[in-house]
Amino acid sequence: MASHAEKPDKLPMIAGEVRLPAPTSAPIVFALGIALLFAGLVTSASLSMLGAVLFVVGAVSWFREVFPQEKHVEVAFREPVALPATSRGRVERLAVAPDVPRVLLPVEIYPVSAGVKGGLAGSVAMAVLACLYGLLKQGSIWYPINLLAATGYRQQLMLDQSSLKAFHLESFLIASVIHLLTSVLVGLLYGAMLPMFPRRPIFLGGVLAPVLWTGLLHAMMDLINPLLASRVDWWWFAASQFAFGIVAGLVVVRQQRVRIKQVIPFAMRAGIESLGARSKNQREDQR
Repeated sequence: MASHAEKPDKLPMIAGEVRLPAPTSAPIVFALGIALLFAGLVTSASLSMLGAVLFVVGAVSWFREVFPQEKHVEVAFREPVALPATSRGRVERLAVAPDVPRVLLPVEIYPVSAGVKGGLAGSVAMAVLACLYGLLKQGSIWYPINLLAATGYRQQLMLDQSSLKAFHLESFLIASVIHLLTSVLVGLLYGAMLPMFPRRPIFLGGVLAPVLWTGLLHAMMDLINPLLASRVDWWWFAASQFAFGIVAGLVVVRQQRVRIKQVIPFAMRAGIESLGARSKNQREDQR
C-alpha cells in the first residue's frame, strides 16, 4: 500500500472513459420560453407568441434527449490513483439506506399528491385572510377577488373603487383559476424542496419562502403594474403568504414519504424495460 508521503507524480495513473449525459441547450430554451410566455401577459402578445414557440421547441428537444433512450457521451479521462491507508476493517454504510451502494440524498421524497394537497390547503388559508382583509379594510369580500382578476383581465376595474367592491362573475371565475393554479404549483414546489430541509421544514415553507416571494413581488410590482402596486396592501399580502406557507408546509410534512428512484435507469422508470429484461439484454451484450 502506498505511503502518504509518496509524491503525486509517482502515483499510478488510470485512464478510461466516463459516460455522461449529452450536453443540450433544450432546458434553457424551455425555461426562456416559459419566461417570455408569461412576460408577454403584461407587455405584448408578440412576446407571448415568441415564448410559446420557444416553449414548444425546448420541450420537444428535451423530450427527444431522453426518449426512447437517454443520450450520453463518452468523456476520456486520465488521473492519478490515490491509495489511502486505513485501519478500518470494513466499509461503513449509511443506516437509512444500507442496500444502496452510493446513496443519493434525499433518500425519500414526498409524492406529487402531497404537494397538491398542501397547495389546496394553503389556498384556503390564503383565501380566508384575503376575504377578511376585504371585509375589514374595504367593506367587501369581493375586493381582493376582483383585484386578483384585474392583474391580467379587466384592468379598468382598478380605476373604479366601487367596481372593485361589487360582484362580477367573470372576475370571480378568473381569480379562482389563477388562485388555484398558482397554489397547486407552489405546493408542488414545497413538496419537492421540503425533503432538502428535514430539520426545519416549516421554516422554509412558512417563513423563508413567503419573505422572499413578498420581497420579490414588492420590488417588481411598480415596474410590472404600477396601478396594481398602488392598490395592494403589502402587510395583508405578506400575512396571507405566511398563512399559505405554514398551512401548506404542515400538510406536506404530514404525508407519507416514498423512496427515490434516481438509481433506477430511465427505461425502467418509464416502463419500457423491466429489471429481468434489462439483465438479459446486458448478458447478451456481453456475449
